[in-house]
Amino acid sequence: MTELSHYRTCHLCEAMCGIEIRHDNGQIKSIRGDQQDFFSRGHVCPKAVAIQDLQNDPDRLRKPVRRTGSGWEEISWETALEETTRQLSRIRHQHGKDAVGLYAGNPTAHNHGALLMLGPFLAALNTRNRYSATSADQLPHMLASLQMFGNQALLPVPDLDRTDFWLVLGGNPMASNGSIMTAPDMRNRIKAIQQRGGKVVVVDPRRSETARVASQHLPIRPGGDAWLLLGLLHVLFREDDADPGALGSFVDGYGELKELVEPWTPKRVSPHCGIPAGRIERLARDLAAADSAAVYGRVGLTTSANSTVAGWLLWAINVVTGNLDRPGGMMFTQPAFDIVGMAALAGIKGSFDQHRSRVHGLPEFGGEYPVVTLADEISTPGEGQIRALITHAGNPVLSAPDGQRLDAALPGLDFMVSIDMYINETTRHANIILPPVGPLERGQFDPVFHFVAIRNTIKYAPAMLTPPPGALRDWEILLELTSRLLDTGSISQRLMGRGLRSIVTNLGDEGIIDLGLRLGPYGNPGSALRIMDKLARRLPAGQLLWPRIRQQLNTRLRRLSNFLSPYLDEYDGDSGLTLNKLKQNPHGIDLGPLRPVLPARLGTPDQRIKLAPALFIEALQTMTQSTQPAPEFVMIGRRHLRSNNSWMHNSQRLVKGKDRCTVMLHPEDAAQLKVTDGELLEVSSPTGVIRLPVELSRDMLQGVISVPHGWGHHRTGIQQSVAAAHAGVSINDVIGTQSHDPVTGTAILNGVAVQLRAVSAVAVA
Repeated sequence: MTELSHYRTCHLCEAMCGIEIRHDNGQIKSIRGDQQDFFSRGHVCPKAVAIQDLQNDPDRLRKPVRRTGSGWEEISWETALEETTRQLSRIRHQHGKDAVGLYAGNPTAHNHGALLMLGPFLAALNTRNRYSATSADQLPHMLASLQMFGNQALLPVPDLDRTDFWLVLGGNPMASNGSIMTAPDMRNRIKAIQQRGGKVVVVDPRRSETARVASQHLPIRPGGDAWLLLGLLHVLFREDDADPGALGSFVDGYGELKELVEPWTPKRVSPHCGIPAGRIERLARDLAAADSAAVYGRVGLTTSANSTVAGWLLWAINVVTGNLDRPGGMMFTQPAFDIVGMAALAGIKGSFDQHRSRVHGLPEFGGEYPVVTLADEISTPGEGQIRALITHAGNPVLSAPDGQRLDAALPGLDFMVSIDMYINETTRHANIILPPVGPLERGQFDPVFHFVAIRNTIKYAPAMLTPPPGALRDWEILLELTSRLLDTGSISQRLMGRGLRSIVTNLGDEGIIDLGLRLGPYGNPGSALRIMDKLARRLPAGQLLWPRIRQQLNTRLRRLSNFLSPYLDEYDGDSGLTLNKLKQNPHGIDLGPLRPVLPARLGTPDQRIKLAPALFIEALQTMTQSTQPAPEFVMIGRRHLRSNNSWMHNSQRLVKGKDRCTVMLHPEDAAQLKVTDGELLEVSSPTGVIRLPVELSRDMLQGVISVPHGWGHHRTGIQQSVAAAHAGVSINDVIGTQSHDPVTGTAILNGVAVQLRAVSAVAVA
């Protein structure tokens, strides 16, 4: 038996998770955490358990399959790739390029190979019908960054190790270990804030796992975050506690924001957020009195009503208190693999509303449409109707709003191909499924999650296990599809496809990572250019085209030299960081605490922060002028450590024990409904009906119920035996696509109006 020990970045909790695996001929025998186990009671990371079970899971696909009239048949990779290319090319030729759609799920962001090849694949498809999990939970954050800082990916994170006051709105990092915040060992980091005399305040309708260990919990009505932030800003300006500090010299709109929030006193916003005016006053004063503070918000804030306004005011309050880009506040990373810096080289900062979706006229963001319109784009006839769909590592039937509607729309496609390891609720509709190697059979590098880490860190973990002969990694599947699609096009497209294949095949995913590190702030751009020189000489037209491209790249590198490599001398002298050096540090490299990087890192044309963009002012006016009666009951989601995502339910060790797919509600609400603990409750909306057992909890705010997401494995045709035996119900079966943020199109997943009835009462009726 062989024993391997590696630190790997956990795909689920977005943390540097140390795991030790014992295996014999590819079959994992045991797995355990090390001394840096980041979860309570000494348990190993649930994601690591899920990865182990996935490796040995008999339900997992290991070869391509094709759907037939009687089930599924295994086919060769060549047959699968050829048929996929032929069908996609046929549909594009007959119905236009926008007749092909693509959906990328959350695991795509955890897979460096998929991320690196997704761009070329999308360029080859050249379709506007692009969708991802991004529009399900984080567009308001990204829109605020694009409008205020000039780059949609420039997302500040809490400097937890140095803050004195951490205000958390709608986030539960004790269950997620952070979200848009890579932060291991959350429990002890919260303790450390408190032990040094600091304070952690959680604002949430539920007394969540994080709220239980916080210094203070403030229950809030779902959707009330924007109102609370208005009240806090009012107090800060009124009492002269608003001071941008060092940011003041490059902030525009300070006076305009002050004028906008002036009418919104704590007394006036209190009915909208459910927090007493006095507590809002005290919270604002505590925030102002702290030596350093970080105001952080996540899914509860960005998937509720008024999420665009909330996302804007969240960044704004960090600016006006002087806590943006300073130690202990909300800071920006300077990652070794700098996705913002490399995008700047290509002139990419993000986009919004450059075109709109066909059916509902929703705006694109970063080239994608909101997922709330996907089902209608498939089922509504007309020019641009999606007739072929590609999914990568996604299960939108369970993870997107109104999953039943999408479930009904997918069979109407002319063709569907899924890059996935399971026949799940979504991929069961595919004509062909292309399964990549497992997570332990490929290297692990996280461009995204080091980019939002609470320290500047970098790490690479090589594959732990050898993949089976003939198996393909995600990037190899995408490369094959990309080059084959380009090979069906014009002469220039064919040349492009062959050049791409040559470059990527020569570099491999590790070579691309190495180039990115060399171009980054701790690398040596000159060494990256030398590698590209050698590569260009191998290409047919490389010697002709490369000199002009190199000249343009040199010009941009010089213009962005301070932006890309400000700390080169501090790390490794002249040679800089490379992948080989990273491999020599298997536990990763700590590049130090976050540092102030503004205004150099801003992407606005004048490198100034825009505190009051017109788009947000208009959204605020719409919010404050609308009047809607409050429903009797509203629903929010929740996460559990063992089941953050739907794919984790096929692990017996993670689903065993008590039922976690329950509807959580306050005992007084239960008494009103005449239900007791464990009885079935019917939850309904205009979208649908679900029934699930009651879990009484005084952690819930009255009038609010909580249902976990990711369940609903009762649909016929899935081949996940453990998940099917613990099916649960899908919260998205009662969340409609018609309710979405009016600016970004982000689905409203929290604060959904529902009707409740005891199942016994339904039966009698």
